[in-house]
Amino acid sequence: MSVTTKNLDEGARGAFARVGTTRVRPGELLRHPVYTRVLHWSVAIFFILSLLTGFAIYSPWLFHWITPVFGGGPRTRLLHPWFGLLFEVFFLFQFLNWVGPMAWKEADRRWLKRLRQYATNQEAIEPEDVGFFNAGQKLYFWLILVSGVLFLITGLLIWFDDVVGRWIVAVSYVIHDLAALVMLAGFIIHVYEGTAHQPGTFRSMIDGTVTESWARTHHPGWYRTEKHRQEKR
Repeated sequence: MSVTTKNLDEGARGAFARVGTTRVRPGELLRHPVYTRVLHWSVAIFFILSLLTGFAIYSPWLFHWITPVFGGGPRTRLLHPWFGLLFEVFFLFQFLNWVGPMAWKEADRRWLKRLRQYATNQEAIEPEDVGFFNAGQKLYFWLILVSGVLFLITGLLIWFDDVVGRWIVAVSYVIHDLAALVMLAGFIIHVYEGTAHQPGTFRSMIDGTVTESWARTHHPGWYRTEKHRQEKR
């Protein structure tokens, strides 16, 4: 991350911290500050809105169910690209916010070898080298990044279909739809992982904190780092 980008991200964190605070109680750790939570929910909301309006345009059956929510077919078609652009804008800031901790490490390669055990909850505690994000979360992040870039490029080509060839628009529709399906699949897994699979995770995106027990269980490396940082204060 460049110095300018880092300063921008830190400046945004500081500005949001002045607007809203996160209360950390005894036995808890700060997981996500206000800025991160605002970005996360903004990305999620505009992804869902893009998905709903996109499905309404894509499917004649869903058209009759969804378009009335947005004021009819023409308005749904009008809103869809704008929802998509807002998703891209907020994800850009989320990318800048998380690109550092999302860097791939040797520990992530080892984590992938035990993906089956993780998915089936065969081990009660994660390996000691699992940091702020595990390899699965990092893969999801980079998958959304690639899909988001494809989303943006093909969406613009579809939006301004009068300035490019018809075959380019046709191919863009296919790639756009495939990217949407990939993102939807990842979103469903993400929601499951953050709720049923790891109880206590969802609250980190509500009030920003997790229990020390949760941190020690799911992200032991990050837990040790945080405790060491607290002891040095």
